[in-house]
Parts: sequence; C-alpha cells; structure tokens
Amino acid sequence: MVSILVLHGPNLNLLGKREPGIYGAVTLEEINSRLEQEADSIQAKVLCVQSNHEGTLVDRIHAAWQVHDGLLINAGAYTHTSVALRDAIAGIQMPTVEVHLSNIYRREEFRHHSYIAPVAIGQISGFGADSYVLGLQALVRHLRSVASS
Repeated sequence: MVSILVLHGPNLNLLGKREPGIYGAVTLEEINSRLEQEADSIQAKVLCVQSNHEGTLVDRIHAAWQVHDGLLINAGAYTHTSVALRDAIAGIQMPTVEVHLSNIYRREEFRHHSYIAPVAIGQISGFGADSYVLGLQALVRHLRSVASS
C-alpha cells in the first residue's frame, strides 16, 4: 500500500475561519477526512500533519525518508519564502506534489513564486479543498506508474 505524508503549513489550522472568501469554509479537519476517505478508496494511506513552524515541517520531511512513498504539501506562506523546505524535499528526493487552495497565480505578485515547485513532480492550485484530493490522486497514480515500469 502506498503511504503518503500530507503536510499543512502555517495558518492552515485556521481554515474555515480565516478569509473564507479566499480559502473557503472547509476546515482542516474536513480536508483531512476527505483525504483519508480518498486514500481508502484508492488503496493508499495518508498521515496528515499541520504545523505553523518551519523547523517542524523540515523535521517531518526528513523523518519521512524511507517511511513514506510520497509527500503532498501545502506549505502555505512558506511556499514563497522557505529555501529550507525546498532543500529538505530535494534532500530526501521523495516524489512531491505541491497543492494550494487558492490559485496563487491570480493573487499578489509575491505569491507567484514557489521555492517548492522546482523540486516537486507537480503543482495543483485553485480548486479549494479539491486541490488536496486531486493532488493525492495524481501522486498515487505517479507512484504506481513508476513502480510498474
């Protein structure tokens, strides 16, 4: 069974309350529940972790090496600022999909740059909570394709 680490970055614990016009009304708990349901349906497993602390996210990425098969990450604001997260992902060379609730390219200019995108196999943004499910599906499909080739 494919194992996916799901990392949620800073302020995502406030989903459902924080700027619902941008991020929607779905809570982080609901997103995690959707991911668990989808993982069950595609015969995968997920471990969902949220932190507001960059170092904690880096530590989780390091600990994922040889434990999980892939990483699904919404690094929040760290997407645009964290070389440390980028280097952690590059360091363990784990297939990674970056997701965002909003379309970061339709927002403020500073959000248009991602340090994670160059070390990810793909990026999905702009579909609200569905971005996570789409990202999970794509990541699992990719992992299975690589395993069968």
